[in-house]
Amino acid sequence: MKTKGGQGAGGRGGASRTRRPARDQARNAAFDVVRAVDERDAYANLLLPRLLRERGIKGRDAALATELAYGTLRGLGTYDAVIEMCSDRAPDPDVRDALRLGAHQLLRMRVPPHAAVGTTVDLVRLRIGPGAAKFVNAVLRKIGSRTLEEWVPIVAPDPADDPVGHLAVAYGHPRWIVSAFRDALGGSDELADLLDADNARPLVTLVARPGRSSVEELEDFGALPGRYSPYAAYLREGDPGQIGAVAETRAAVQDEASQLVTLALTRVPVDADGEELWLDMCAGPGGKAGLLDAIATYGDLAGPADGARRSTAEATPEPARGSADVPVPEAFPGGARLLAADVQPHRARLVWQTTRDASVVTADGTEPAWRQGVFDRVMLDAPCTGLGALRRRPEARWRRDPAGIAELGKLQRRLLDSALDAVRPGGVVAYVTCSPHLAETRVVVGDVVGRRGDVEQLDARDYLPEVDGLGDGPHAQFWPHRHGTDAMFLALLRKRS
Repeated sequence: MKTKGGQGAGGRGGASRTRRPARDQARNAAFDVVRAVDERDAYANLLLPRLLRERGIKGRDAALATELAYGTLRGLGTYDAVIEMCSDRAPDPDVRDALRLGAHQLLRMRVPPHAAVGTTVDLVRLRIGPGAAKFVNAVLRKIGSRTLEEWVPIVAPDPADDPVGHLAVAYGHPRWIVSAFRDALGGSDELADLLDADNARPLVTLVARPGRSSVEELEDFGALPGRYSPYAAYLREGDPGQIGAVAETRAAVQDEASQLVTLALTRVPVDADGEELWLDMCAGPGGKAGLLDAIATYGDLAGPADGARRSTAEATPEPARGSADVPVPEAFPGGARLLAADVQPHRARLVWQTTRDASVVTADGTEPAWRQGVFDRVMLDAPCTGLGALRRRPEARWRRDPAGIAELGKLQRRLLDSALDAVRPGGVVAYVTCSPHLAETRVVVGDVVGRRGDVEQLDARDYLPEVDGLGDGPHAQFWPHRHGTDAMFLALLRKRS
């Protein structure tokens, strides 16, 4: 949405477009990220860290830039409604993005109103021009005349007449996503809490891969033990890449729900004759494959809570890649070996970089390059809309299109059929999506299981005894507002003998 000079609200009136040196590094970085997302569909979670690094922005300034950029992108729907109410004409895209930054500071941050207005006006004067700065000053003063709680009844539909529309504006989510979340929750009692949690900045969650790192090692860097996963740790601040275990791929950034659905697959009893064979069909970029690889090598060293099945293996020094001199965990008497695959070569390379003992191939899960009916466990982390991770990808909610769900559903069904063909009789498949949308979760599983006569669905909650609130089953559904995790879905399917 590029504009011509001098057109639209806040016209430059012939002012020079030469950008002068930035004075407020944090706000300038946030503005550049929001502009890049708006103008060229950039990915904020990839662009912002690079800008911070290149510009030497650290500490409190880096935290401010992150909150400004991510918070503004999450709340676009709300801020645009307020901006429209306070403006007598449509602003140019760059002016609108600056207004969004100012609105976020005024309505959702603890920035004093005079500072929110003044710093935004200064940024516009430097980056756009004096005419635009006057316009922004006038609009922001109107926005700052009310709190967010006062604005919502003015700009949002009446909740009595249109509850979904009201929540969509109040919590900055597209209407179709609010409807999908309501359906997945089975009602609206928790809907506002879920949407609010989606707008909260999540903690960085780390995984200490068993046998290669430990939660205690991560605690030495200021991390706190996770709530559910025995391998999880929360990093409240700092760059995880500076932690030695992460840099060496002995640990990694991984959401706790992602860890738990992986553990659940390994906890299902399987009668194996000798070494188990595992398959991760859509493994890129390698988070679940990294944990599966470690468990295949060392076993579940911590084990689940509350009396669920444990391994008695003990941690030993890390072997070299490909070494067979590893402890044999009680959980997998003959040992286990992992094959990880991804259809995209660059994603398969990321899997190779994050695993140690797995075999990694570039392959299409719908046209398998492996023998069918031989695997004991198959992980299918299916491509999906990613609606369960909106809090981590701030602009994603505005990019997703409900029209694409039907095509995704076809691919998800083909992949699940392929996963079930790959597993041997008595083996188990984990169907996982980072989306709670019914059309990507229960509907897909129900269609495939109903069409096939060789599959039974297990109660996934039985293999996650440390977690409450996973739903009515037999699937398990994680939620940000209940568990502090991404909204990850898990179904466990056993191939009948």
